[in-house]
Amino acid sequence: MSATFLIALYAFAGAAVTGLAGAGVLRLIRRRSLTVSLAVVAAVGVVAMLAGTLAVAWAMFLSAHDLTVVTTVVAMAAVVSLATALLLGRWVVARSRELAVAARSFGDGGDFAAPDGPATAELAAVSRELAATSARLAESRERERALEASRRELVAWISHDLRTPLAGLRAMSEALEDGVAADPKRYLQQMRTEVERLNDMVGDLFELSRIHAGALALTPTRISLYDLVGDALAGVDPLAREYGVRLVGGRIEPVPVEVDGKEMSRVLGNLLVNAIRRTPADGTVAIAAERSPEGVVLSVTDACGGIPEEDLPRVFDTGWRGTHARTPPAGAGLGLAIVRGIVEAHQGRTGVRNIPGGCRFEVVLPAAAS
Repeated sequence: MSATFLIALYAFAGAAVTGLAGAGVLRLIRRRSLTVSLAVVAAVGVVAMLAGTLAVAWAMFLSAHDLTVVTTVVAMAAVVSLATALLLGRWVVARSRELAVAARSFGDGGDFAAPDGPATAELAAVSRELAATSARLAESRERERALEASRRELVAWISHDLRTPLAGLRAMSEALEDGVAADPKRYLQQMRTEVERLNDMVGDLFELSRIHAGALALTPTRISLYDLVGDALAGVDPLAREYGVRLVGGRIEPVPVEVDGKEMSRVLGNLLVNAIRRTPADGTVAIAAERSPEGVVLSVTDACGGIPEEDLPRVFDTGWRGTHARTPPAGAGLGLAIVRGIVEAHQGRTGVRNIPGGCRFEVVLPAAAS
């Protein structure tokens, strides 16, 4: 067996014993500060070198003087290594604490701001992730505030809309009960109208609750847009006649789509009713359906005069009704919110923009597979 092999064997044995002992110590202090762990790692390296050196010296029977020289050199290296490890550990720990304080700020509702100064690659990556998380939390809080404001408006308007027909029903029922109704038949017809209005409102609320709860069960079938639009126009024709509004459906391509026919009919019905109620007499409401690079586009154009630009992002929010001048006497601002919920359940999207003299509401749906 060569002398070189023996030296390597003794050095490895001494270093291995030290390394195993250091691993045990690191496991015991794994919950302690990073400074302590770095000090242990530096100590393991130095002690491993010292142990290997002493083992080789013992095997080679070095003189006491040579052994003292070797030990002194290793001891100085140990001092420098431990000092460097402690300084590095304190710097990393200080940086980690600054990062923790900054992270606590956006956890309390503020925005995350990364600490100034250099950082290790890992801490810099953590800072970037925290900054991205802070931005997402800020967006979520903003959406939550908008949703809460929308809910408060909805509750206020629903309460008002329920109170009006209920008060009328109560007055008419008391008049009929007391026998003071001049025209009981007319009273009964009016009561039926108010009951139907309340029923429609409750139906809208139920539909919206299903959408928000994710319980809207769709049954997609292959339908031609021509048939879908035709049925929707036929359904709102009496209302258009009552308001004196012309319905135009000239640009309807017979494009197939895979949608829930009942729910999509409700979408078109809500859009057409909304357009008819906001279009003045002798105005025109036009509906079109055509292919586009994004899919299939259904559009309803009215002559409402336009929506203020600051209100456009809120048009499809729950409870939104617009300005008082454009608010009809009926409706709780649920129709367009239901439209958006149903369209998004079909993996589509909704939009609205102003055009000369009115608005254009658009529904984009995925095209059916050929």
